[in-house]
Amino acid sequence: MAPPASISILTFLAIFSSITSTLAYDPDTLQDLCVADKSSEIKLNGFPCKNEANVTEADFFFAGLAKPGVVNNSAGSLVTGANVEKIPGLNTLGVSLSRIDYAPGGLNPPHTHPRATEMIFVLEGELDVGFITTANKLISKTVKVGEIFVFPKGLVHFQKNNGDKSASVISAFNSQLPGTQSIALTLFTSNPPVPDNVLTKAFQVGTKEIEKMKTKLAPKKS
Repeated sequence: MAPPASISILTFLAIFSSITSTLAYDPDTLQDLCVADKSSEIKLNGFPCKNEANVTEADFFFAGLAKPGVVNNSAGSLVTGANVEKIPGLNTLGVSLSRIDYAPGGLNPPHTHPRATEMIFVLEGELDVGFITTANKLISKTVKVGEIFVFPKGLVHFQKNNGDKSASVISAFNSQLPGTQSIALTLFTSNPPVPDNVLTKAFQVGTKEIEKMKTKLAPKKS
């Protein structure tokens, strides 16, 4: 008999499989394989197919989610993606995963995935999670090991480790490349920048406060 943890993971994968098979957002595949040829100069919605004669098992394998990532940023979280850019064999299949690791008190800041619904499965720790509807209602809950929470496609959402120990989740998406837009980074570190008079009016603050935010969020120079 499988241990309880294994049963929980199998249940998560079964639910994810059911959702992606009925609500898949990416276009359906029309052939057995279309391994992404990322060296191609052809531009289309997705990636051109690699010559099937050159397809190998490496195109369908990624070990990057097996171990916790090293969290060393101010937010206290690290996302490790397992999408078509890491696994070329996911091209046209409409699914991907990621692993998110959180330091004690760490936050995955408010963000959106424009191309996918997200479902998280808690591996360890305890998290406060939530999303905001277009009616500005917060839907939130505390989730623990073995539990699942869903973030609808395109809605702003977040996760915060509410404990004094590390936490981690596996995230599943119904897109090979869900995309991520961090709300703060999008507004305050875009290139070219959003005009200050737009930001000051939107947030009802002065230029000094806007410049302070831009300085705090600017990428650190190595």
